[in-house]
Amino acid sequence: MFLTYAVVTVVTIAANAVEAVANLMKARFVVANAAEVGVPPSWLPVLGALKGAGAVGLLLGLLGVGFIGTAAAIGLVLFFIGAVVAHIRARVFHNIAFAGAFLALAAASLVLVLAVGR
Repeated sequence: MFLTYAVVTVVTIAANAVEAVANLMKARFVVANAAEVGVPPSWLPVLGALKGAGAVGLLLGLLGVGFIGTAAAIGLVLFFIGAVVAHIRARVFHNIAFAGAFLALAAASLVLVLAVGR
């Protein structure tokens, strides 16, 4: 079970780290997606920092600081629920799968961190 937790969490960390950097750099695709769902460009650094904090927290959880990993997973689940809701409210469905995939990764990390008891 630990191996599954580790693999899923590493994938979640990598995905969120890449997204955090893209948000902080205001990558073209991030700015376009944010505009479609009604998120102001001024929010992108904060959203990037939250994703980055989630990735760092998950890493700390993998390294043995279990309560931080659990808190990070919960935070990312809540963050991506918000992202999915933003897509639904804006009726932007052509790329909602990305937000859904990030939500699924965060949820899987949360379930697995709870299952392994870290």
